[in-house]
Order: sequence, then structure tokens, then C-alpha cells
Amino acid sequence: MSCLALNASFEPLTILPVERALRLVIDAKAEILEIDARKVFRSQWQELPCPVVIRLARFVHVPRRFRRQVTNTFLFARDSYRCQYCNRHRSHLRDREFLTRDHVIPLSSGGENCWKNVVTACSTCNNRKANHLPAECGMFPPRTPTEPNHVELVWAVRRITDVQAKYIALFYGEDVLRALRRHHPDLDQGAVAA
Repeated sequence: MSCLALNASFEPLTILPVERALRLVIDAKAEILEIDARKVFRSQWQELPCPVVIRLARFVHVPRRFRRQVTNTFLFARDSYRCQYCNRHRSHLRDREFLTRDHVIPLSSGGENCWKNVVTACSTCNNRKANHLPAECGMFPPRTPTEPNHVELVWAVRRITDVQAKYIALFYGEDVLRALRRHHPDLDQGAVAA
């Protein structure tokens, strides 16, 4: 179980364990906005519903975001966990195949380890491309790699529910929700109407 924590301004901050969210509520540092009515937490003195979304009582300053470094976690999320050469999803890879990072222009040819030069590739395609330029081996990614939106990236690698997605869309807009839906196809289409 996890709970979305919002700043006092309704800015989505992070996903918390439910136990931590309950502690914030009990200490009057947060209020519950959404609950899972099927679950209840009881103590000797009180009964609390299971929070799904909480909002902090006081505003917490969040420093300006810095550019995200290229990591495989964020790279694979940006590319929707698909090989950019054969288009297979990670769930369709055979035994001993896995997703890897491929440099479109190899490092040995002067390429950089930056968002605009890396794509997700299955191990088979990466081995086949090897140390070649795309034109040398006829392997081209379907679209030019770009640096992803920071917000989309952060929420794409987290498990969120439909209710939590609604609050992310309220703060960041429908474009981010549509992008999240690419990474979480199980998100309810109704969350867009939030």
C-alpha cells in the first residue's frame, strides 16, 4: 500500500508508505484527502481510514529541479520499456534477453552519454548494432531521442492509482496524465476528467 503526499499547494511530492502517511495525519501534519474505504487502521484509542492521498498542513519548499542524469531506470521509462530497434516490450523478451542502453552514436565514435544519444535496446539488438553508426548497420530508432519531461519521468517510474493520477493531473495538467498513461496503460481513462 502506498499513499500520494501533496504539498500544501497541492503539488504532488512523493509516494509514501501508508504507515508514514498515518503518522503525519495523527501528528496533525497532514490531512487525508482520499481514502481506501475497504481498509481501516485501528488502535486502542482511534480508528483511521487507509489514506490514498494526503495533503501536508504546512507548505514545504521544494528546490528547483535539476536535470535528470541518464539512468537505465529513467531511460527505460522514457522509451516505455520497449526496444527502440525491434519494438519488443520487456515482457516479450526471451530467456537471457534483457533491456540495455544503446548509444546511437557509439562512445568510441565520439558520441556522448546524454539523453539525445541513448535509446533502450534489447540485448540482441544492442549486440547486433555493436559499435556501428546507425547508417552502417541499417538500425535506426523510430524517433529522435530527446530529454524527457522531468515530471513525467519522476511519476512514470512509480506505481500510482487512478485516484492518485487525478491529483497529479490537477497540478501538472492533462499532458502529463496522457504521458503517464503511456507508462501505466492500466490507468483508468476516467482519471482524465478530473
